[in-house]
Amino acid sequence: MGILSWIIFGLIAGAIARLVMPGRDPGGCIVTMLIGIAGAFVGGFLYEQVTGRQQYMQFDLGSLFVAVLGALVILIIYRVIVGRNV
Repeated sequence: MGILSWIIFGLIAGAIARLVMPGRDPGGCIVTMLIGIAGAFVGGFLYEQVTGRQQYMQFDLGSLFVAVLGALVILIIYRVIVGRNV
């Protein structure tokens, strides 16, 4: 998958993560999109490290699940860090 595909996939994952974990986030839509993109990359990287397989490199339901989990993890970390500074 190309970098543009992962960015689009990350945007979708960020939107889904936001629906799964609603709440008030400072930063709004732009930050949510960036978290989704980062989550897709982090989730895919961690999946490869844990399993040794690169199946996340395809557009399928498993890849979406991995990307959403990555986005949720980053969203939780973001809320903890920003929540302390506000």
